[in-house]
Amino acid sequence: MNMERVENIGFGDLKLIQDPKGFCYGVDAVILADFAYNICSRFKMAADLGTGNGIIPFILSHKNKDAKFIGVELQKSSVQMAERSCELNKLQSRVEFFQADISKLDKSIYFDKDIDMVTCNPPYFPKGGGIPSGNESKFIARHETVADIGDFIKAASDMLNGSGDFFMVHRPSRLVDIFYYCRKNRIEPKNIRFVVPRQGQPPNIVLVHCRAGGGRELKIMKELCIYGSGRSYSDEIMKIYERIR
Repeated sequence: MNMERVENIGFGDLKLIQDPKGFCYGVDAVILADFAYNICSRFKMAADLGTGNGIIPFILSHKNKDAKFIGVELQKSSVQMAERSCELNKLQSRVEFFQADISKLDKSIYFDKDIDMVTCNPPYFPKGGGIPSGNESKFIARHETVADIGDFIKAASDMLNGSGDFFMVHRPSRLVDIFYYCRKNRIEPKNIRFVVPRQGQPPNIVLVHCRAGGGRELKIMKELCIYGSGRSYSDEIMKIYERIR
């Protein structure tokens, strides 16, 4: 039975096709798009690795109306949904999706594109880690089944080709791996922002900004709180979702 639904996600009345039985986007994708745009708003061509249903390119296409995008995703069903969402939002001239394995990325996907920004919301759990899910689509989205964190960072480095900005959202526990693979692939960490569920709690998400060919200087930004009082989003999260000014 087809459980797909069309959701109006805001951001200039953007609509997104999702399958509730599959992996649906969360707040981490939204805050990554906002983080990337606030640091690098004048990009011209962005690539999103592990794009899923395309949520990050769609949000960024609303924020930067002159830029173009490519999204790369392993799962065929997710790519097909993203392509239909692209048509629904009339973004075919600006957004393009490809089905590909990040660990074996074909350069023909991007060789003729001058990519100056790469975003990535990869699977959080390393191979053999995390809690297995009975849903294959969700399991692949959450676990490093094929490409691992090093593969994603290498692909970003190849796409940027020595110049541009890389943005990733991940778990704080993987920071050492992220920094190791970034330096190995000549992408220098420049900014990190820890994300906490509530003020006073330890971070469970980290936003990382790196620059290809950048100098060695890392800045720690003010932490971002997801929730305010009770179960309500904080004012900053509400602004990120464009629900308040």
